[in-house]
Amino acid sequence: MTTTAPPRALVPVLVFVGTVVAVISSLGAPLVPAIAASTGATLPDAQWALTVTLLVGAVATPVVGRLGDGPHRRTVVLVVLGVVTVGGVLAALPLGLGWLVAGRGLQGVGLGLTPLAMATAREALEGERSRATVAALSITVVAGLGVGYPLAGLVAELGGVHAAFWAGAAVSAAALVASAAVLPRSRTSTTRSLDVVGALLLGAGLAGVLLGLGEAEAWGWTSVRTWGLIVGSLVVLACWARWELRTPAPLVDLRLARGRTAATAHSAALLVGLSNYLLLVTVPVLVQSPRAGGPGLGQSVLVAGLALLPFSAASVLGGRLARVLSDRGRSSAVLPVAAVVQAGAFVLFGLLPPDLWQVLVVMAVAGLGVGAAFAAFPAMVISAVPPSETGSATSLNQVLRYVGFALGSAVAATVLAAATPSGAVEPGRAGYATIAVLGAAVCLLTAVVARLLPRAARPPLPVVRSGAPRS
Repeated sequence: MTTTAPPRALVPVLVFVGTVVAVISSLGAPLVPAIAASTGATLPDAQWALTVTLLVGAVATPVVGRLGDGPHRRTVVLVVLGVVTVGGVLAALPLGLGWLVAGRGLQGVGLGLTPLAMATAREALEGERSRATVAALSITVVAGLGVGYPLAGLVAELGGVHAAFWAGAAVSAAALVASAAVLPRSRTSTTRSLDVVGALLLGAGLAGVLLGLGEAEAWGWTSVRTWGLIVGSLVVLACWARWELRTPAPLVDLRLARGRTAATAHSAALLVGLSNYLLLVTVPVLVQSPRAGGPGLGQSVLVAGLALLPFSAASVLGGRLARVLSDRGRSSAVLPVAAVVQAGAFVLFGLLPPDLWQVLVVMAVAGLGVGAAFAAFPAMVISAVPPSETGSATSLNQVLRYVGFALGSAVAATVLAAATPSGAVEPGRAGYATIAVLGAAVCLLTAVVARLLPRAARPPLPVVRSGAPRS
């Protein structure tokens, strides 16, 4: 490995790689109703274009991290970008919903790119330049989403939903070319074994649970098929947990979730992720549903993307407010307050009359809560483990966030499908009311869980540039 200075283009290329993650995410929630319309699918079926991305991301993030934690990091980044590009092309081609979902699944592999970009920055850069690059990468996703949501909506409005996926494929292809030209080879010579069994069990278990939840309305909530799949998948996840606790090199080290502080942080991460995507999935459906005979706002996919912009902006502010509370000695209050604020967003969503201004206010309030919550997790996790285990512990927390995201996506789709009258394609008011009640309940449960954190273990927050979720 050469010890020469890194090329000047390295930092922009690493940020570009991080932008790919934002692009993958921005092609999700706002486009689901448009995907349903363009493919003739139902909303629950079209929702898989988002759910499958999050499912694959939950499994791929630790896998990609393990493969890239050694001398082959550059190769792993290039391969992942190639997979994302192929996925974008598959989603863009007019081959039907099945191929689109398959392409989105391939794009989900790219959700593990940001940690690899950060690892490259830490190794190839020095001092303040390294820290500044890592900080820039930490805000790239949320900043990219703030631009990406409305931009994806604009492209879909002008050229159709497939044009948005062509644009995403072009971005990942450009990142692939730039990375091949600029990324240095890793100086690390140590390789770590990959827990293939753990990856397969985790993927199979999560896929089964999400499929059971996503298709429960179509199969019937009391059917043997639904509950057989869900219960069987939970058994698979139990086997996965047992395997991870026993294998010497686990994919996700569940032993790091032991202890009150760690268990609280990881449980709260899953719950915040779930409630977050309950809203991110529901709002674009409400905005794009026709006004006639229902609560829909009858707006375009562009407006649906713009409606999510306050969430991204407020999440940045939420992360900064969390830092202010910590600096004033109130770090113990960050997560409970964040959860209550997020619950308030669901209450507003349920009580205010359906209108665009309501949606903007709700998303801004939700962004404040989610941003502050995700700003709190790193310090909680780091304080609960030895320094040598920081990477593994934060990886576990990230995996649980993605699991929460995927669960929120599947549950929201199921609730809205159950509230869709026979013969209609848009949910009725009861569906949105149920989402509001369910989301508020999950947020309040998060606040209760957060209060279980022992006072002695509530550390001040590190400097966090953004508390927004990386998805």
